Amino acid sequence: MTDNRPDARLQDRVFRLALVVLLMATIVWFGASIMRMMLWSELLKPGTLQFEDYIAPEAEREIYRLLSMASAYAIGGYVLVIMSGAVVLATSPLRPKEHGWLMLSAILLFLFVPVEVYTAYLDLKMIYMEFYTAEARASFRELFLARVGALAGTPFIAQLCYITIILVVVFQPFRKRAASAP
Repeated sequence: MTDNRPDARLQDRVFRLALVVLLMATIVWFGASIMRMMLWSELLKPGTLQFEDYIAPEAEREIYRLLSMASAYAIGGYVLVIMSGAVVLATSPLRPKEHGWLMLSAILLFLFVPVEVYTAYLDLKMIYMEFYTAEARASFRELFLARVGALAGTPFIAQLCYITIILVVVFQPFRKRAASAP
């Protein structure tokens, strides 16, 4: 049965709009994060935090510029994901008590907000250094290593949890089934 009250229709529209924004922002955020990881792999020797020797200083500087741009997109996408995710939870017709997958997704998303805020702070420092100062390559290297090694790998664990959210939303475990009539 459809609820035709004006406030219910408005809530449904807000929910749908927030869901679309959430999906689009997630694509931007994940895309920028993947691009950033690909750029990181160009700078570092595999499995270490040591810089590759063959990269020219000009090429390294260009990679920092691209990292700064990708970080700007990632931060913007993440902020939109958090805001639209909160709106989706607030306006969703699904109750988390009956749809455990929704609660699990929300917990995994919001659990790592402090980690993302700290890494965004480091990213913003790099963006500022790139676009508003004339810092030397050594300053970028120092900040880059701080960002890659931030919080002893917790950002990587957060990425794995975000990928888990996608799987949880697709397969929807922990959903209460309606009791069948005898």
